[in-house]
Amino acid sequence: MPNIKSAIKRVKVTKAKTLRNSMRKSALRTSIKKCKEAIAENSAAAAEVLKNTVKAIDKAAAKNTIHKNTAARRKSRLAKALNAVNK
Repeated sequence: MPNIKSAIKRVKVTKAKTLRNSMRKSALRTSIKKCKEAIAENSAAAAEVLKNTVKAIDKAAAKNTIHKNTAARRKSRLAKALNAVNK
């Protein structure tokens, strides 16, 4: 455990940020999973689910929870999967 005041604060802030990021990542993974399931079932609401998932991915990228290129890759793959099913 650190003895210096600023180091103690850094530990506290890091714990809070780690918890927040893990919550965001978990919610994001759940959203992506639901989107993949909707696409696989060829659901009528798959486009709407994709829209919400893209929004969640963009938010995570904006908050630096995931890298912007990772966000772009995930959005692209989901859109590609939806388009393949709708052809």
